[in-house]
Amino acid sequence: MNAFSMTISAFLLLVMSSFIPQQKKKVIFFGDSITQAGVKPGGYIVKVGEMAAKDGKGEQFDFIGAGIGGNKIYDLFLRMDDDVMSKNPDMVIIYIGVNDVWHKRTYGTGTDPDKFEKFYTAIINKLKVKNIKIILCTPAAIGERTDFSNELDGDLNSYSTIIRTLAAKNNLPLIDLRKAFLDYNLKSNKENKESGILTTDRVHLNEAGNQLVAEEMWKAIR
Repeated sequence: MNAFSMTISAFLLLVMSSFIPQQKKKVIFFGDSITQAGVKPGGYIVKVGEMAAKDGKGEQFDFIGAGIGGNKIYDLFLRMDDDVMSKNPDMVIIYIGVNDVWHKRTYGTGTDPDKFEKFYTAIINKLKVKNIKIILCTPAAIGERTDFSNELDGDLNSYSTIIRTLAAKNNLPLIDLRKAFLDYNLKSNKENKESGILTTDRVHLNEAGNQLVAEEMWKAIR
């Protein structure tokens, strides 16, 4: 084959490849009611998709919400085969922990710290076996007061520390929403309100909260 023929062949291959649809990277957001609401209009997952499109990367990703209200870390472990592994994701973002803390106070349930760490570790290990990229998130808030007078601040900080430690131990990216929410509230919550800045009810996200979470998520994904 002469040089001209080789050039033509290479050109034709390039042209043909441009018509082959590129497989999207499948990103699953794995969590509780906050993630369940994330797929609704104005939700953080919808906003992540909008940010991807704005950056010219919308065709590169398929964003999937896998959130169920009331879920705690062991619920995620029990349903991960059906809701995550069966979908063969490229990346999983784990956003859990609020109910593990909150339900101790509201329902007398929740998850003890040692069990929280063990179930979380089991989820990480199962994803790592399949070479799935993993991003961890700390739980954002159960109350937005900035003077640390929210009833569950102590526990929420402790569980966030567990997640930070797991991220460091497993060399995984971390989206520290706990810190991001506190930093935002320190600037914007001058009246020390317990909700209404980033949340509707101290926990679930309002428009500003969805925007902040989406921004932090997209920075980690891209």
